[in-house]
Amino acid sequence: MYSRLKIFTGNANKTLSAEVAKFAGTPLSEAEVFKFSNDNTFVKINENVRGADCYIIQPTCRPVNDNLMELLIMVDALKRASAERVNCVIPYFAYARSDKKDQPRVPITAKLVADLITTAGADRVIALELHSDQIQGFFNIPVDHLTSQPIFARYFRDNLDLKNTVVVSPDSGGTHRARELAARLNCTLAIGDKRRVANEDKAEILNIIGDVTDKNALLFDDIIDTGGSIIRIANTLKKKGAK
Repeated sequence: MYSRLKIFTGNANKTLSAEVAKFAGTPLSEAEVFKFSNDNTFVKINENVRGADCYIIQPTCRPVNDNLMELLIMVDALKRASAERVNCVIPYFAYARSDKKDQPRVPITAKLVADLITTAGADRVIALELHSDQIQGFFNIPVDHLTSQPIFARYFRDNLDLKNTVVVSPDSGGTHRARELAARLNCTLAIGDKRRVANEDKAEILNIIGDVTDKNALLFDDIIDTGGSIIRIANTLKKKGAK
């Protein structure tokens, strides 16, 4: 098996990486990751990784393309340094909403990102709360899809009175997530009928499917960008009689 554990980080979330390394009982491994004046990303691994089991913790959050390129270049650098295995820990997977061809002449960018990570040389991906389950199938390498639901469920049970609570998914795409949480909490389920306007972030809430009258609504979603959709569905729930 792998004799040495190495944890690396890009610039996306160094604090998170440091906390994970501390929990694992190992220091963060040394690497230089920065940009030249011409905006090109440079990576140098500053310690021996030959035969090591390496983990790169790098969410591909904003700035999305910078953080994605850092991840790809770090994978390449580690493979060329003879790391035995390179694991990509991606708490936020960019372009996840582009997971299907829902209009003519549009790309499936999530598949492209999966191909880039695989081609760079990654051996395994560990992702958290992927926007859709099919993204796992975009990879030709093992994917561990982790969920935070048990943590949320435990918190809600310990801190909220759930006797008159309904779990609400803002749209049909998130129904399976909300249904699973509702089952964990022994609550009923409601679904927002949401329609996205063109290719913009703005979405229109048309209706609420399910009984929310005189109930406490627990909104559960995986991605919040501007917060506009959550605000609109909260207002709609109020109009439908939710507390």
